[in-house]
Amino acid sequence: MMTTDELKRRGWLIFEVISGSKAYGLDTATSDTDIRGVFVLPQTELYSLEYIPQVSNETNDIVYYELKRFIELLSKNNPNILEMLNIPDRFVLFRHPVMNRLKTDLFLSKLCERSFANYAYTQIKKAYGLEKKIMNPMEEKRKAVTDFCFVYTGSKVLSLPDFLQKNNLEESRVGLSALPHLKDCYNLYYSHEVAYAGIARKDESNDVAVSSVPEGETPLALLYFNKDGYSVHCRKYREYQDWIAKRNEERYKTTLEHGRKYDSKNMMHVFRLLRMAKEIAIDNQISVWRKDRDFLLDIKSGKYEYDQLVQQAEELKHELPALYAQSGLPEEPDMVLVNNLLIEMREEYYKTNEDVKTKN
Repeated sequence: MMTTDELKRRGWLIFEVISGSKAYGLDTATSDTDIRGVFVLPQTELYSLEYIPQVSNETNDIVYYELKRFIELLSKNNPNILEMLNIPDRFVLFRHPVMNRLKTDLFLSKLCERSFANYAYTQIKKAYGLEKKIMNPMEEKRKAVTDFCFVYTGSKVLSLPDFLQKNNLEESRVGLSALPHLKDCYNLYYSHEVAYAGIARKDESNDVAVSSVPEGETPLALLYFNKDGYSVHCRKYREYQDWIAKRNEERYKTTLEHGRKYDSKNMMHVFRLLRMAKEIAIDNQISVWRKDRDFLLDIKSGKYEYDQLVQQAEELKHELPALYAQSGLPEEPDMVLVNNLLIEMREEYYKTNEDVKTKN
């Protein structure tokens, strides 16, 4: 698998910038440095099945896009990609002359209304603490199969642990046999003489265990295993553990400190995106470096209530259709021109970089 270091070593990179909070002017002492870039694959890989659209490091702090993929995303007015093309010069680490062919006005269109607004509202969903598990932590240990088992005795329903405790029964002496036509339902048997399998063979089992029951044995009760509920719990547990492993500890700490129950950094980007969308409609240009830094950092610090911000975001979003209708922007980029440009850029690059024509 291609790595970012290997890609740079081979000399395929044609554009590299510092992006994210530092390019917006919204960075703080704990901010990461995000690197984005564009590379050109050798012709041999373009003609083969080995096409690589993008390469990133493990944390996605560094992401490089192949020229075709980069131009495809530009044509869709992807906010992150348009920002890359308009990064202030002081944040440009490297620019090959061929990149000078890419001009913002060739791509900027009314598609920005939807692309920026939709991306902003994705950030709203990410921002709310319950959605991000920040304010709703799970237990460190995953629940067991037995936690999703319920016993019906003919008069009432008890959880399996309560049933066993109430009747002074040992889980290891329980036997189950499946009931035909009743999904996830089992006859429950109990014996000191018969070697039943218990409820689950191991603590990490994902299903109940069935036993061989001697003929003529009378069931003690009926057991229902909420298998679907257990599967959902296991999925959410995996997602939660993955989130813990990957979460930004500084953002997590900030959310707990301001106590607003939402990820304020996500909400900051909601307004950055919506305001940029408005500026594009009015000024027909992209302002990556933010002049509204103080307001955006106030949001990040948790100064405002979540509902208050959502209301303001709705109001801002509702302004956009009229602004874009009045703007002189095209409905979408001219894809014939864009396609021709991609071909010309490749030809120019290969002509001036003979060593990249083939895989090195």
